[in-house]
Amino acid sequence: MLLGDILAQFNDDGVAAEMLLRLDDLGLVARLKEEADAQGRALGEFAASSVRHYAANASDEEWVTLMATLGRTGDPGVACMKRAFAFVLADNAHAEGKCNGSHAPVHG
Repeated sequence: MLLGDILAQFNDDGVAAEMLLRLDDLGLVARLKEEADAQGRALGEFAASSVRHYAANASDEEWVTLMATLGRTGDPGVACMKRAFAFVLADNAHAEGKCNGSHAPVHG
């Protein structure tokens, strides 16, 4: 399934939860839920908008890193979502003054 198809289904909370569990990173999912709640948004909506934010704002270096990660993974959609979510969470933390100014490393 294409990433765009997955994101289109994130308006269904059940589908969003199922897809997020495929990330196999409960800590990341918990941080996403916490951020979505803090913004008063549904988890699926927040997750989909996070991937769109990543696509629009990631640096060239980040895209090169993502491409390398995609070449080494069996599930490119999951790898992309993990990087996108970590990117957005780091951006949000940076905006709130909670980090050291760099994006958190992510393992695809």
